[in-house]
Order: sequence, then C-alpha cells, then structure tokens
Amino acid sequence: MTSFDCIVIGGGHNGLVAAATLAKAGRKVLVLEAASEVGGAARTEEFAPGFRASSVAHVLNRLHPDVVKTLELEKHGLQFNRAEFLPSVALSRDGPALMLHGAYGEVLTGASPSEQSAWKELRAQLLRYAGILKPFLSRRPPDLAGMSLLETASLGQTALALKKLGKEDMRDFLRVLLMNVADLLDEQLEDIRLKGLLAFDATLGSHLGPRSPTSLLGLYYRLAGETGGMAGAQIVPQGGMGAVVSAILASAEKAGVTIRASSPVARIIVEKGRAVGVTLDAGEDLRASTIVSAINPATTFLDLVGPREIDTGFMRKVKNIRMKGDAAKLNLALDRPPQFTGVDAAGHKGRLVMAPSPDHVERAFNPSKYGEFSPAPVMEITLPSLADPSLAPDGACVLSAVVQYAPYALKEGWDVGKPKFREAVMAQLEAYAPGIGKSVLHAELLTPADIETRYRMPGGHWHHGELQADQMLVSRPVSGWSGYDTPLEGLFLAGAGSHPGGGVSGAPGLNAARRIIAMKG
Repeated sequence: MTSFDCIVIGGGHNGLVAAATLAKAGRKVLVLEAASEVGGAARTEEFAPGFRASSVAHVLNRLHPDVVKTLELEKHGLQFNRAEFLPSVALSRDGPALMLHGAYGEVLTGASPSEQSAWKELRAQLLRYAGILKPFLSRRPPDLAGMSLLETASLGQTALALKKLGKEDMRDFLRVLLMNVADLLDEQLEDIRLKGLLAFDATLGSHLGPRSPTSLLGLYYRLAGETGGMAGAQIVPQGGMGAVVSAILASAEKAGVTIRASSPVARIIVEKGRAVGVTLDAGEDLRASTIVSAINPATTFLDLVGPREIDTGFMRKVKNIRMKGDAAKLNLALDRPPQFTGVDAAGHKGRLVMAPSPDHVERAFNPSKYGEFSPAPVMEITLPSLADPSLAPDGACVLSAVVQYAPYALKEGWDVGKPKFREAVMAQLEAYAPGIGKSVLHAELLTPADIETRYRMPGGHWHHGELQADQMLVSRPVSGWSGYDTPLEGLFLAGAGSHPGGGVSGAPGLNAARRIIAMKG
C-alpha cells in the first residue's frame, strides 16, 4: 500500500491549497474528496443544458496574495486584469443606478458631488481601519496562553500601526470597531442607494441586519481582502469560479499531490490520543502521520472523530458553533440578456446589488430571526455570460444571484416554502428588470438546506460558521483552539470554519499548511 505523509480530507479550494503547500515543502500528500470532482462550493457547474454558473461563490474578492504567490497560480492560468474589476451597481426601481467603479469605489458615479466627496472620505477611512485588521487575517491567530516572540512582535506591529493612525483616527477606530454599519453610514452619508449597497455588503452571508451590533465588522472583513493587489477589488474569472479551482488543482498536481475523488471519509482513526489515518466509506483504511481536515469543524469532530476521543468541554464548544446559513443561490438560464432599469451596458457586466436602502435590508433580515424567509429579499446579481459567452448558448444569458434572507431552519419547511420563496425572488427581479420572468428557460434555486446536502456543508453556511465577533480570530472555530491545531495530536483543521473564515481566500489552507511545516520541521 502506498503510504503518505499527509492525508487531506476535503478537496475544496482550502484543502487543495493546504495540499499543494505541503507537497511543495516535500510532503507526500493525498487529498480525499467525497464528491465526483474537487472544488466544493467554488465549482463551475452546468445547471441547465448549455448553461454553466459558479456553484455558490460567484465573485472573487479575497484570494490571498500569498496563496497566488506560493502556488504560482498565474503560471497555472489565473490572471488578474484591472480592466476586469467589477463595478458595483446599486440598483434603483425608478431612476438611474449608482455605481462604484474600480477597486470598491475608487470612483463613484450617479451621486451628488457632496455625496461623492463624503464617500471618498469614508472609503479612505474604511480602508485604513480594515488595514489594521488585515495582518490578523493573513496569519495564524496569536496563542494568548503562550505567545511566541514572533507573535508578540506581530501584535506590537499592530499596536504601532494603530498609533500611526494618529490620536483622532485611533480614537475613532476604537469607537466604531464594534458599531453597527447602519449607524456609521447615517453619520457620514446621505444617499440611501449607496448606504443600502454598503449595508448589504456588510451583512452578506451573515445572520445580521445593518442595525445588528458589530455588523460593521463584515465590511472590514470584505475590505481586508484584495484582488490583483487592490483592496476591495472583485472580478468574475473567465470560466467562473471553477477557473480558480483549476489553477490551484494544477499547482497541486504539479507539486505531486495525489487526488482521489468520490472517496468520502467515514471516520478518522485515533490511537492513543493521536490521529493516525482514515477509514473510507468503502471500508478502506489509509494511514498517515498528519491528517488535515479541510471540511466543516462540526463534521470533523462530531461525525468523523466522535465523542469518545475528545473531552466533553471541547465537544460542547463545537456543538455550539453557530452555522445556520441565511443565503440562497439562484441560477437562471435566460433566453436573452435582461435589462435592469437605469443600468448601462458596462453596468450589466458588473455586480448588481438589489438593496435600495439600509432599512430595506433590515426589514429583509427581520423575518429570518423567526424562521421565515424575506418576502422582499435583497440580492447580489451577476450576468457572467456577458463577459464570458462560453457559459451560455448564443444569444442566451446566465443570471447568478446570492439571495438573502433565507433561513436554514425555515419554520414551514423548505419543501413547502421553496416555491413561495422563488416567487418572492422572481417578483423582486421583475420589479428591477421588467419582463425577465418571460425569458426564463430554467431556474435553479438552492436554499441553505440544498447547499448543505449538495456540498456537505452543515447549515448551508459558506463560512462554515457565523463570521461574527465571538466566532472570529482567537475564537475560531472555538476559543482555545484557533491556530489550526486540535486536541488530537496529528489532526489539523484547514477549512473555512478555521481562522480567518470563508470566502475564496485560501488563507485557512495556507496558514494550516505553514503551521504543520513549522511544527514538523
């Protein structure tokens, strides 16, 4: 039997990044993926004959530059072009759209001169403050119980960066850090379209509304990411998000990683408090000195390890990770491109955001607190086939949308609620793009329950756990175990449920691999 140094469970983008990084450091690595192909929720898939869309994640805005560099992704076909940065379009039902151009609003059009000036000031402030948090997101969180000299030095660098802000800015950073996003926007902006767009971005993928405490953290998290060296920039890769996975996969295979698809893991083998291998669903045992789980932490410990091997306090913490998703994914096959009110041709190739005001986003959020879907959902829409005609037949168009709020545990059940929710979503689309309903050839709506089943993602949550203040940094996935290590020797975490969180960044996978390499020498 072929032996491996490392077995990676899960061939999503983080698992592939971890595997490639370990292989480049000389390890013999095997990746086990349950599905028939790798990529997880970042695959590009055919959802109707001739129509392809990015499965769940559909905009690239935070692939970590260290991942691009370490895996030499540009040599494997991944290119960033500033001309391809998506504008963000704040849709309006009865007037012109407002647009943020370049890297998250370097230029704002469609707003008054005074609003443009206010936005320029707020954008600069948000980027400065996100820059303070950015270093924390790109490395292993500090071990507060026993910090190394390097960790102490990095904390010192953060304190220095804070000090460099100046007294006034430093005070304001601390004042707004845990604020809700709606209050900050009300302080500095007037245009409800711009405020609606920013409120949507701050709460996308979270069980939060704009007026929820700490919701501003979501905007910082977004702006701490970058694409092509620019903070807040976003693109839709040619070929969809699957193109990113293909580049990472090519790097992993070149480094010598062995990949086995259709190989679900049934359990992690534990002997004397150490993870020593895995048993596949088919009954085969595979052994390695290091096991890396790039899947959900709850699945890892509750299902694959089991309660006998780990103390009850840790297991209780894992059971209490909040990971019930609120975002649904809609893919539409259209017989022709839609026309959104007040949006020009360039805008249609951008990221279209349907969130007319912070109050609208808040009202959309409210029902989800009680297990009900939003009757007037908010959404992020792309039309990827306009820039990449290979995704749809000639003259036809793909619409890809992330829709909120759709609670995982719908009170009436998704079997009953799904047709009603689809109707609510289509009614909203019709209001902003009249006639779109008549051009629909096929519709695929994935609720969080569907996402859970299809992508083996508990709760259907793409962050594998809420990305909120009490589940970030040193508390991710649980307090005391934020640095990719686990209570089992030889077992490490490398998925979105680990620090720094979800989104297609590759940072959890890269950081985990670096931790393993540093420990093992």
